[in-house]
Amino acid sequence: MPSSHLVALAFAATITLPSLGAAQDPAPPKPPRGPEGVEFYAFDQSTLPPEGKPGDVIWWRPLAGVAALKAAGSNELVLYRSAATDEKQTPITVSGIIALPPGSPPEGGWPVISWAHGTVGVGDKCAPSRDDEESLAHGINKAPHPLLNAYLRKGWAVVMTDYEGLGTPRPHPFLLGHSEARGILDMVRAAHKLHPGKLSKRFAIVGHSQGGQAALFAAADAKAWAPELELRTVIALAPASAIKPLFWLGVSGKEPSMGSAFIPLFLTGAIAGNPNIKPAELLASPEMVRLFEEAEEKCRVELSLLDSWGGVIPNKVIRQGANRVALDAQLTAMHPGFLKITAPVRLVQGAKDERVLPEQTKVVKQQLIDRKASVEYKEYPATDHFGVLNEDIAGSIDWLSNHP
Repeated sequence: MPSSHLVALAFAATITLPSLGAAQDPAPPKPPRGPEGVEFYAFDQSTLPPEGKPGDVIWWRPLAGVAALKAAGSNELVLYRSAATDEKQTPITVSGIIALPPGSPPEGGWPVISWAHGTVGVGDKCAPSRDDEESLAHGINKAPHPLLNAYLRKGWAVVMTDYEGLGTPRPHPFLLGHSEARGILDMVRAAHKLHPGKLSKRFAIVGHSQGGQAALFAAADAKAWAPELELRTVIALAPASAIKPLFWLGVSGKEPSMGSAFIPLFLTGAIAGNPNIKPAELLASPEMVRLFEEAEEKCRVELSLLDSWGGVIPNKVIRQGANRVALDAQLTAMHPGFLKITAPVRLVQGAKDERVLPEQTKVVKQQLIDRKASVEYKEYPATDHFGVLNEDIAGSIDWLSNHP
């Protein structure tokens, strides 16, 4: 029997132990240590115990290398349980990182920041927890580290989900908001279960780009999905929005564009949200179907190359006369401005951002306000899409400190 299956059996046994009859049941045993290398991610999801709960830790191990945060007292790679957004709420595994500050926690535990990362693609090798210096996603994955290290130095624990299907054997549904939300929220639960008594139930959500959109969905879903946790605030930096108009703009061009890399990414989320959307019926040719399937193995940077989606003529992607009703409805549902969020919201934008335009984020701001959200909007006049991560370090720390 493979070693991963033996560890899975050991995990299943730990959650079925009967009470020992004492006045108070003993603390649950620490979950098992997971295997090294990529086998860590390869847990057979069909073996998940039916009585398990979202946030249950499958296994964990110490994390070193470029994916680890330098200011942390400890970095751990964790594989935890969540649920897909399909009708069956299929149990799934999600990977991520838990970074704790140095020293001992304060009374009440370390406050928690659940970080939501930006677009890396949908290939497993692109996941932030699998980052290495040779990865084509490395530049994107390391970009938020100064911000996250600053949080650790303030004495806040930082937990970082990879999202559903990034790293683990399942497609990643890009920008499928409720899927991202579960990854973000169940990551906080997993940290509490791996470190009982060390973390506060109070937490904040911070995300950038794809993660900004994900953070807003997680804030909207927090009370219903994780009612035992106490969300204090959410910060969305350059959040992805206007998904439907951006998709159709992206497939209207007459010349190849590096931006066409986002076409298959948008489709992965839409198809996961509505399985009735069929690539073979929507895409214009077998070659487009092949390129769409190829996207599952590549990082976003690779998809931008001329031998991939960067070499495609955009207006040749979608079949003429294709039924777009279901696709339009699902892409619209992935826009974060239609959410109802009760926690205070901070939207942060760079005026020089050419990937998420300031006008997009201003629309989201007004839509959230129209739905009774409390929203602060901060715009940096000389900052672009990634620059906002460093530009807002002091601003986000002040905001989080004022929403403890």
